[in-house]
Amino acid sequence: MSRFTLTILICFTVFTAAAQSLTGTWRGKLTQGPGGCFPVYFIEMQMKVEGSKITGSTYHFSDVSNFVKENFEGVYDAKSKTVKISETGVLTFHIPPDCVPCIKTYTLAYERNEKDQTLGGNWGGRMMNSQTACPPGQITLTKEASSIFNEIKVDTGNIRLDFYDNAEIDGDTISVTVDNQTIVSHQRLGLKPITVNVRIDLKKTEHEVVMVAENEGSIPPNTALLMVTAGNKRYRLFLSSDTEQKKVLVRFIYEKP
Repeated sequence: MSRFTLTILICFTVFTAAAQSLTGTWRGKLTQGPGGCFPVYFIEMQMKVEGSKITGSTYHFSDVSNFVKENFEGVYDAKSKTVKISETGVLTFHIPPDCVPCIKTYTLAYERNEKDQTLGGNWGGRMMNSQTACPPGQITLTKEASSIFNEIKVDTGNIRLDFYDNAEIDGDTISVTVDNQTIVSHQRLGLKPITVNVRIDLKKTEHEVVMVAENEGSIPPNTALLMVTAGNKRYRLFLSSDTEQKKVLVRFIYEKP
């Protein structure tokens, strides 16, 4: 094997390892300088890495009911273990009327140890529909096993949701809201599912379901398995209350067949 070929293989291995490590869900906190809407708030990045190219979505939120969703793209430098990301635009937002979404850029350092993987660094940006700079700040992220923001595209008007305890039956209880209306209140998860039926209003193509962990039973965290049946399609989502908000959001988006 030639040295040139060996070099290519080594580079390919490095990029493949980086893609496997960075691809997934990252969650943490943002700080923002004076003048921002929140001095500290939360962020979740759903990241996909192919080679050195990065794409994905960010959720900026105070809780799952108040958030901004944006797309992003970026690059990973394997030599310096740095990630540079630029948000490309706002997709949707539910925030207080006196707040303006900020389109951000990030320069982050990647670190990995025996316990976890982290990204951390600085961010800056501009306000949506403006060239006015946002007060910059710091960001810290940790690799997570699951997302607290989930989107499912459906082509049917009827959706069935079955919630189960995902671990040992230990007294976990939940409440569920559909479009801010409480459908389930303080019910215990068990072997028999808590069933919720969602009727998609074809004039309102997006519907939001929020699971709230009311307690964590005897073995924290509160974990649930959500089985979604939409027509002839089925989805499995693993939901965990192991966040400061104790909430998980699932958005169903109707697309005509």
